[in-house]
Amino acid sequence: MNCETMDVYLNEIENNLQSILYNEENQENETWKMYMERKNIVLEFLHADLSLHLLKRHQKRIELLKKCSYYIEILPKHLALGDQNHLMLPTTMFQLIDPWRFQRMKKVGTVQTKIQLLLLTDLLEQLEHGREELVHFLETYDMLTFLTRWDLVKQKLSNLSELMDNFLALLVPGRLYVKHRLVSDIGANKIPHIRLVLSTKMPVMFDRKESGAHEDSVSLKWFTTSQQSQAEQYELRFKLLEPRTQQERTQCGILPVISNTCEIRNLLSDRSYRFTVKRAETYTLVYEQWNDSITLKTKCHPDEDMESTLGEP
Repeated sequence: MNCETMDVYLNEIENNLQSILYNEENQENETWKMYMERKNIVLEFLHADLSLHLLKRHQKRIELLKKCSYYIEILPKHLALGDQNHLMLPTTMFQLIDPWRFQRMKKVGTVQTKIQLLLLTDLLEQLEHGREELVHFLETYDMLTFLTRWDLVKQKLSNLSELMDNFLALLVPGRLYVKHRLVSDIGANKIPHIRLVLSTKMPVMFDRKESGAHEDSVSLKWFTTSQQSQAEQYELRFKLLEPRTQQERTQCGILPVISNTCEIRNLLSDRSYRFTVKRAETYTLVYEQWNDSITLKTKCHPDEDMESTLGEP
C-alpha cells in the first residue's frame, strides 16, 4: 500500500471514529434529555398532586369528617344537595314514608358512613406510601435504571392519580343506595319522586376563650364552622369530677339548650367539672361518634379563702 492510499485509509478511519463519537455523544444527550424530561414529570406530580402539604390538608379533612354529624336528607329528584332555594318538603312526607323502611335506611346510612370514613383513611395511607415510593425512585435510581424501569414508574403515577380521584370523590357524602321503596304503596300516580342523600354538619365545639368558671357557676359558649344560620337544639351534659360524698354524685345532669350559650349555677366551689356538648338527636341522624368536651374548675369562695388563711400557723 503506497503512502497516498494509506493516507486515504487513515482519513476514512478518522472520519468513522468522529462519526461514531458524534453519534454516541448525540445519543447520550438524547438519553440525558429523556431522563430529565421523565424525571421532571415525576417531580411535577409530587409537587402539584401529591405534595406533603396537600396530604396533610387531606389528613386534617379526614379528622374533621370523623367529628361531623351525618344525616339522611330527603330531596326531590330534580334538586341538588345543599340547594338552599328549595322549599322544604312538607311534614306529610314522613307520614308517607314507611317508618320501618326508613329505620332500615338509617342503618344503611350508618354503615355507608363508616365504610366511607374507613376508605378515606385507607386511601390516604396508600397515597402517602405511593409518594414515598416515588421519592425512593428519584433518590436511588441512576439514569439507566430509571429509564429501563420507566414503565413501572409510569404505571405507579397512573395508579396514584386514580387513587387521588377516588379519594376526592369520597370526601363528599353521596347518594344512599335504595333497594326498596320507602313510600308505602298508595297508588303509583301519588308516589312522590324523592331521593335520599347523606349530608354532614360540622362538629359543635366549645369556645375556649369565651367559656369560663366562676365561684359556683360556669358560662359556656360553643360554635360550629358551618355557615348555616338556622337555629339548632343542643344537648349539654355536665358532671362533677371526683365526687367525695354520695350527695356530690348528684352534681351532674343533661340540659336541653336552644342557643349556643348556657350558664350552669349551683355548682361547688373549687371543684372540677367536665362539660360535653352535641346537637340534640333528630329523626334523620344516622352517625355521630364524637362530642367536644371541656373541663373547668370553679373558683374558691372568698369565705373559704379566708378560713384557709386564718387556719395557717
